[in-house]
Amino acid sequence: MRKGILSLTAVSAAAALTLAACGDDSGDAGSGGQKGKIGVILPDTKSSVRYESFDRPFLEQSFKAAGVAYDIQNAEGSTQRFQTIADQMLTSGVTVLIVDGLDSNSAAAVQRKAKEQGVQTIDYDRLTLGGVADYYVSFDNVKVGEELGKGLQKCLGDKKANIAYLNGAPTDNNATLFAQGAHSVLDKVTSYKKVAEQAVPEWDNQKAATIFEQMYTQQKGQIDGVLAANDGVGNSAVSILKKNGQGGKVPVTGQDATVQGLQNILDGTQCMTVYKPVKQETDAVAKLAVNLLKGQKGETNGTVKDTQGKRDVPSVLLNPIGVFKDNIKQVTDDGFVKKDELCKGAYAAKCKAAGIQ
Repeated sequence: MRKGILSLTAVSAAAALTLAACGDDSGDAGSGGQKGKIGVILPDTKSSVRYESFDRPFLEQSFKAAGVAYDIQNAEGSTQRFQTIADQMLTSGVTVLIVDGLDSNSAAAVQRKAKEQGVQTIDYDRLTLGGVADYYVSFDNVKVGEELGKGLQKCLGDKKANIAYLNGAPTDNNATLFAQGAHSVLDKVTSYKKVAEQAVPEWDNQKAATIFEQMYTQQKGQIDGVLAANDGVGNSAVSILKKNGQGGKVPVTGQDATVQGLQNILDGTQCMTVYKPVKQETDAVAKLAVNLLKGQKGETNGTVKDTQGKRDVPSVLLNPIGVFKDNIKQVTDDGFVKKDELCKGAYAAKCKAAGIQ
């Protein structure tokens, strides 16, 4: 799927901003007199803390540096709000729209409306199936799943093991790709047996805990590894394992390199996470959007198949990184997670032991 990797700026530190329900609008024209405006619709604050803590400030930084007008808003998990924001942005003169959809149907409707008005759209982080986006920018999500699978295999070894899969939201195409990548690795290991697999609606951590507890009960505790699609879902599994006296005895995966996930790794209750340097992604989508705003052609390094729309979407695809206790330092070195936040209290000694000074 990938034809190469774009060389992008390394991740730099950024302070998490206070959640703003309203958007940031820098006006109708950039400082250089550039006509038009870039609109960004982020999906929610529930599936991951990343959108307000990292995506928003990094995008603002890039757009300000480029001197272009922009409007960034968060749909707060509501498809109705998502569509309302899109209508407001199109009315206000947005000429390039970056969309991180909650589901493909609502995102595709927004993209079609934008196209009718001559507005170019970019799928960001999640591909809109059946959509009409001109471009797609994300990490290689099949490869994210492969990192999850390789991570669990590393933590389990090749011994006989019963594996439970806690996949992401069924409405999120990324979740499908994560599962595809994980299975492509783990299904080849003949000593592993899949004993349970279920998607977690809306990436809801409470629902994930309920689902995993049911799995654990049905399997009479005979689960040796958990392929969890992100850190929140992974932590839900960890909580049930702890409740049953199995915390730290059953490897659990995760994704997003959250403080909670990294602390679980330091504790030994989570075996790994997948780190996706968000600044690489925001840099890539900002560069693409600014070029489109200026009437230039977008640079890509691959395509992704939209199976529903039966088309290949020009894409910028980035590489994820598997993080274990022995390379956890990279996440703080990059500034993605603040050392002071990760290493507070009882974690100070654990951070030191992991090489985080």
